[in-house]
Amino acid sequence: MLPNVLLLLLHQGENSGVVFSRDDIHAEQLAREVVALANFQGGRVIVGVEDDGQVSGIQRPDLERWVMDTVFGRFIHPQLLPYYEEITLDNGQRVAVITVLTGTAKPYVLRHNQREDIYVRVGSTSQLATREQQAALFASGGLLHAEVLPVSGSGLADLDRARLTDYLGRVLDDEVPATDDDWHSRLCGLGFMTERADGPPVCTIAGTVLFAHRPRRLLRQAGVRWMAFAGNDLDYQALDDTVLDGPLVGLWSRSAQGQVFRAQPGLIEQLLERATPFLSTESSELAENLRRERHWHYPPDALREALLNALVHRDWTRPGEVELVRFGDRLTLTSPGAMQNSMTVAKMLAGQRSARNPILVEVMRDYGYVEARGMGVRRKIVPQVRTLAGRDAEFEATQDHVRLTLPAAAVPR
Repeated sequence: MLPNVLLLLLHQGENSGVVFSRDDIHAEQLAREVVALANFQGGRVIVGVEDDGQVSGIQRPDLERWVMDTVFGRFIHPQLLPYYEEITLDNGQRVAVITVLTGTAKPYVLRHNQREDIYVRVGSTSQLATREQQAALFASGGLLHAEVLPVSGSGLADLDRARLTDYLGRVLDDEVPATDDDWHSRLCGLGFMTERADGPPVCTIAGTVLFAHRPRRLLRQAGVRWMAFAGNDLDYQALDDTVLDGPLVGLWSRSAQGQVFRAQPGLIEQLLERATPFLSTESSELAENLRRERHWHYPPDALREALLNALVHRDWTRPGEVELVRFGDRLTLTSPGAMQNSMTVAKMLAGQRSARNPILVEVMRDYGYVEARGMGVRRKIVPQVRTLAGRDAEFEATQDHVRLTLPAAAVPR
């Protein structure tokens, strides 16, 4: 790092990614700051600086060895390797900069006093992670699949037996349980329910969002929030505003002639049916079959794929529903939580796959919602949006959400 870059950082002050520290800091205190940065988006600890950004310099002998062997070697787990450098200023004072990348093995912990404490950055401070933050970190590191967490107050009666029968009997070509005990055993084995010590099994998050009659009654973050506005901003008066509730999978049945048809829609079909008048326009002229042709502002296959991804790959440790909002010039789809398992937008666009909720993915693949290759973003969303709108879809990933913005295409009148 060049001295002028360092001086600029000192002038800007501490923030979510920059920490100032004197060089007489205790090892566990420095480790706490590093752990918090690694659990967030990475950053720098600048040693030899006062809280107000004034340079006090470093006097500790062999600082680099102390940082690497003591701070990182004894107090931080799992192992994390920083980039260490020392910068000498014009006045001869030396400052150490410890650069930490965002961790891929979250959560990182501070080990001391026979404890393991998890810290996160909150603004310019490092704080103990809340239970919800810890759950999100475990999930992002692949150590916890939130989809198998129990849903309090739920039971077998909350699940749609007809949908489950169709899944087991028709989709999996398996035997359908005959008794409640048999159902409990089978559904626990599939991850749709989970055992508990003080009573009958309860539904998991996966079982609830896939098959419950009314998932939102049991799990408030289930469902989809849908809004439509005439203008390009969040106006006070929406053209349409609702929260849709229902199981992810549709109910399929077989006709007397043996043909399989969808008797009831799943959540994605519900949403697309509700939103279609706002996402497309009927032609003023009749086509050859005496029906009006529908022109789409957004490619329906790409939108369906995007909705599926938002629901299947969302972070279930976060509150709030998946949100779809239509503006006059664009459509935004927001899924709560950061991207899973060190995934990035660049990796996703390149076709890399990493399932946060493997049970949800597998069931939706069984029904044909998810293609076998898992390349929907690269093969559907990106090219179809570019072809229809003449512009690219925009992807945004933060620690709080993943958002897709689709530009509206001009529709012939």
